[in-house]
Amino acid sequence: MPPKASRNRKPRPLPKGETMYTPGASPTRQAVERRSAAPLALLYQLPRWALPIGLAAVLVAGLAIAGVIGAVLLLVLAAFLGWLAYLSWPSLGGQARLLRVAAGVILVAIAVAQILKMS
Repeated sequence: MPPKASRNRKPRPLPKGETMYTPGASPTRQAVERRSAAPLALLYQLPRWALPIGLAAVLVAGLAIAGVIGAVLLLVLAAFLGWLAYLSWPSLGGQARLLRVAAGVILVAIAVAQILKMS
């Protein structure tokens, strides 16, 4: 039986650029960027469709499952998006920053509403 194509797939090369890190960043940002490099490289190696499908699945599950479990899923999604927003923040314009903050606030608000709906 021939090997599957996914096993033979070569890793995607990282995007071109001088550095993965923000020049002149604070020590806290440098530490977060260093610790985030490996998970980001792993996410980058996934098929392009995997992350959006996975995030959509967590969102739908978080909205569909009532109570604490749904709220936790939404908070995990908000934390993941917050992490990505933090890492991309220096390169974003005002409108993009606003959209990322709004997405996080909306997810947290829905999670809180789910918890309050239980009582």
